[in-house]
Amino acid sequence: MLLRHTTDKIATRSALTVNPAKTCQPIGAMYASLGIHSCLPHSHGSQGCYAYHRSTLTRHYKEPVMAATSSFTEGSSVFGGQANLVQAIDNIFTVYEPDVIAVHTTCLSETIGDDIPQIIAKARDDGKIPSDKYVIHANTPSYVGSHVTGFANMTKAMVDYFAKPYGHKEKQINIIPGFVEPCDMQEIKRITKELEVRSIVFPDTSNVLNGPQTGRYEMFPHGGVSIEELIRSGSSMGTLALGHLASGLAARAMDTKCKVPCEILDLPIGLEETDIFINTLRKIAGVNVPDSLTTERGQLLDIITDMHQYFYHKKVGLVGDPDQLISLTKFLVSVDMWPIHIVTGTPGAKFEKRIREITKDIPHEVNVKAAGDMFLFHQWIKNAPVDLLIGNTYVKYIARDEDIPMVRFGFPILDRVGHSYFPTVGYRGGMRLLERILDALLARKDRDASEVEFELVM
Repeated sequence: MLLRHTTDKIATRSALTVNPAKTCQPIGAMYASLGIHSCLPHSHGSQGCYAYHRSTLTRHYKEPVMAATSSFTEGSSVFGGQANLVQAIDNIFTVYEPDVIAVHTTCLSETIGDDIPQIIAKARDDGKIPSDKYVIHANTPSYVGSHVTGFANMTKAMVDYFAKPYGHKEKQINIIPGFVEPCDMQEIKRITKELEVRSIVFPDTSNVLNGPQTGRYEMFPHGGVSIEELIRSGSSMGTLALGHLASGLAARAMDTKCKVPCEILDLPIGLEETDIFINTLRKIAGVNVPDSLTTERGQLLDIITDMHQYFYHKKVGLVGDPDQLISLTKFLVSVDMWPIHIVTGTPGAKFEKRIREITKDIPHEVNVKAAGDMFLFHQWIKNAPVDLLIGNTYVKYIARDEDIPMVRFGFPILDRVGHSYFPTVGYRGGMRLLERILDALLARKDRDASEVEFELVM
């Protein structure tokens, strides 16, 4: 649907959302589950919900996403889904043989009040769960939170079910990467390897949702954090959580359960946040930063210096997830761009406070909204146009209607490829992100240039 009839008159809306800037909790929980090796996500609800969760992830990653469902009918909706889930657990272990089933709830199962831990216990007592297999769960009703909080809840479940405290600490660090792309998780692991830091990254969807084409289908790809690693995470010397909303819950649970101290940082997007991430890793592990990472940092700084004139005071509108937007806004402000319209569909007053702190020196009115929607975002743009839009695929309708360049970033991206293979975290990710921003801005400059101004060299 094109949005040309969106009005510029902003009215207060308390009971109506138009084009929400988020998806639902079970999608995030399913994505996190796929980051465990040999895990089959299970949607405890109707087939329609399960189909939506799978199709959204499949369309974003361009990979077949496998999951199971309790297939609620009218009877399950009235009398509860215990029988369906117990039967599903038996069928899944018999037919598909995963090591783990990760159950997430939906609106329907939450509304009728299914007690998932009790159902899992019954399935084990009935012999439906083999002795060397696991069933974990997270409560993820769609009528609260977003895909980011669903991811956080399932990641915390990994700690609750698997992490075990030991009497000693191993020289390893847990890293909870947040709701980012598989390639971002891969880049985080590469950076830790460059630092010669032993790490356990969970969840880890690298080589699961961005694996190679081998000509053979594998229901459980080679990637993902192993059960053994999750169990050993309780003996780590520390936990580094990237993204307060997506990763903080699990990090604090690890601290409480296993006495593994945690540091919660913003996502390492851009120069400053990557510096903080690497420096924190360096201090916890007691290592030195290698020349290879110093060189990458210098390359990112060189791009910023060389291209600064094109970024300078360009106004930007952003839509996305809270953790990503906080770091992205910091990065844009650091290169003298002006993020002036910022919307996330995920609720949370802390988000608005953080963004206002980051943008306090911008000499322009800054609009920021948590639990906002695309309709409000579009109205802001009509009242105060911008030079660039950054957001997921749904933003392209606004970009087209208002004739504004756009960079795709975040979740979901349904109409392009590459986002699951080319990271935006770390120094390399920062270079890639600036390249895409620069391409969008200079393509518009070329398009609008007169014959006299149309130059060969920028």
